[in-house]
Amino acid sequence: MPAYLISVIIGIVFLIVGILVGYILRKSVGEKAIGSAEQQAKNIVLDAQNTVENLKKEKVLEAKEEIQKLRQDYENEFRIRRNEVQRAERRILQKEENIDRKLDNIEKRENNLTKREHSMDEKHREIDSFIAKQMAELERISGYTKEEAKEILLKDVETDIRKDASALITKIESEAREEGDKKAREIITTAIQRYAADQVTETTVSVVSLPNDDMKGRIIGREGRNIRAIETLTGVDLIIDDTPEAVILSGFDPVRREIARIALEKLIVDGRIHPARIEEMVQKATKEVNEIIKSEGERACFECGVHNLHPELVKLLGRLKYRTSYGQNVLQHSIEVSTLAGMMADELGLDPKVARRGGLLHDIGKSIDHEVEGTHVEIGVSICKKYKESWKVINAVESHHGDVEATTLESMLVGAADALSAARPGARRETLETYIKRLENLENIANTTKGVDKSYAIQAGREIRVAVKPNQVKDDEVPMLAREIAKKIEAELEYPGQIKVNVVRETKATEFAK
Repeated sequence: MPAYLISVIIGIVFLIVGILVGYILRKSVGEKAIGSAEQQAKNIVLDAQNTVENLKKEKVLEAKEEIQKLRQDYENEFRIRRNEVQRAERRILQKEENIDRKLDNIEKRENNLTKREHSMDEKHREIDSFIAKQMAELERISGYTKEEAKEILLKDVETDIRKDASALITKIESEAREEGDKKAREIITTAIQRYAADQVTETTVSVVSLPNDDMKGRIIGREGRNIRAIETLTGVDLIIDDTPEAVILSGFDPVRREIARIALEKLIVDGRIHPARIEEMVQKATKEVNEIIKSEGERACFECGVHNLHPELVKLLGRLKYRTSYGQNVLQHSIEVSTLAGMMADELGLDPKVARRGGLLHDIGKSIDHEVEGTHVEIGVSICKKYKESWKVINAVESHHGDVEATTLESMLVGAADALSAARPGARRETLETYIKRLENLENIANTTKGVDKSYAIQAGREIRVAVKPNQVKDDEVPMLAREIAKKIEAELEYPGQIKVNVVRETKATEFAK
């Protein structure tokens, strides 16, 4: 047998022996460990049982103590609540007793009141009977019935009340007028100080200077063809008279008159005056005037701070440059009204934009009143509605002459600024005939009032002095008479600015010592 095989067999034998020895040792050690672990587990279980018993006993004791404490608290609370209920019952019983006593007193008072009511009814009947007898006796003695006496008494009371009312009205008006005049004077003075524009009156004629009198013949032309061409194309009358080196252009439409003036000046400078050349120059002058109109409208809007105005409205504003009213340039007047109204609106805390816009557009109707039927107010309202102006601006336009009631404070300011601008010294002028007629109408209104003796228009129609008949008008009736005359003037007369009414009552006694 080979040696290596013997070695293998020996190795296998040792391995088997080792495995057996290890198994025997492991079994012996395991049995010992298991026995020790079982004993420890038993000890742990016993300790846990003892601990649980102890805890159970402690918890039972604590629970009993807690129950005992809760029972005591409940008994104490129950005792307190029972005492409170008993006290409440006693209070309720006392209140019931008080209520019973009060009910008894009320019943007694009701009985007393019933007895008194019956007694009062008896007395009232006796008093009514007595008054009826007294009234009958008074009617018999005075000779007046009850209604007649009442009417006489009411008349006396009415007279006394009217006297008191007149005195009170005079006092209130005086105080209000003083305060209002002071405030208005401050606002208007401030506005005028901030805006002081020059006023230049204008006429309905234009004068064109000529280099020499020979030019007159060239303007007239052969058999008058040149002058007829100018008048036909421009719609303006040319007056060529003995005035040296001058030709007068007369026309009611200021725009046409301006076109004729510019065209004639261009013809004079050019020297070639014949119908074809006249037509060419009139066309150039028309274009130039239209550019001026647009430029003047834009300038007015810029000066007044009015923006986003419709282009057609701007052109219509520019046309006002060539329009006058009582000699006052309407465009300059509109700018002044816009500025004054805006300044006063600032002072009063109102909307200055509406006031300025309304003031600038208030006379817009005068730009085309030569071409459209109606008053300038009606035309202006129609124009503003056409170009979608706000209702506040439209109300300012239609109310600035009092034709329609002003519904906004800005509209009132526009009307005041319009009157202020028109009433400034030198701003406007009127013909002597119109002026005299207005003064006569003013005096006639006062003279037709009951109790007026004479009246005198003074201060160029700004004031009227009225003398009354002292035997017909009493002192306490003078304020009422002045108010009545002022109302009649407002209703029947058209005038710029305002008119002061002074009523004078004077009683004179004359006697001679002999």
